[in-house]
Amino acid sequence: MLLQNKNAVIYGAAGSVGSGMARTFAAEGARVFLTGRTRATLEALAEEITAAGGQAEADVVDALDEAAVDAHARSMVERAGSLDISISLVTRGDVQGIPLAQMTTEDLLRPVMTGLTATFVTARAAARHMTGQGSGVILAFNSGSAHGSPMMGGTGLADAAIDTFIRNLAGEIGPSGVRVLGMWAAGVPESFTPEKLAAVNSDMVFDDAAMQGLLAQLASMRMLRRSPSLAEIASTAAFLASDRAGGITATFVNVTGGIFAS
Repeated sequence: MLLQNKNAVIYGAAGSVGSGMARTFAAEGARVFLTGRTRATLEALAEEITAAGGQAEADVVDALDEAAVDAHARSMVERAGSLDISISLVTRGDVQGIPLAQMTTEDLLRPVMTGLTATFVTARAAARHMTGQGSGVILAFNSGSAHGSPMMGGTGLADAAIDTFIRNLAGEIGPSGVRVLGMWAAGVPESFTPEKLAAVNSDMVFDDAAMQGLLAQLASMRMLRRSPSLAEIASTAAFLASDRAGGITATFVNVTGGIFAS
């Protein structure tokens, strides 16, 4: 198992991507600490993972609350003995499909502030423990829209801020034995639902046929002419968090299926 004897905290664990990451990490041997703001969904996921033979614990934590994140990190280390892997998958409130010239300042900046704050607060909490123990992996996750992606609102700005933060943090704490890196995964099919698309843009109304058309269009934009599955993305994350990827830090791995070259 790639993550045997590792303790991993996942912020935003009950979401589509977070739950996929949690199941894969647990299947690879990690003890996963599932955090988010809704206890019922976290506990349901923890029960599912435990029933499948994995180790999972659910804790209500707001990733934007510095004191709560720091307290949870301390509690995790007290319970498990170490904090080995940290990843934030918190929803940022992105608004897309509106030209920048017509977008409000609030909608533009929300994903930047929310995404960077959650990434910073959670990574900082992990870094303080990891540097002391001399090991650990901090993972980031975004769409790679900093490469240029029209009609994506503040998404590209948020991604660029997170990309830069991750590289800078890697340089600072790398000498302590801690790796800091991320993944780009644009448009994970399993995360697409009419409700989630409407949250990004209320004008996006999709029936089943329209949803299938959107997924087909997204696949056609990729060099591989298919969209990577959530299972593939989560498996890549598990590898990057494992000791087998011990030489990789200060970079982002492109798991977009080739929406852009990097």
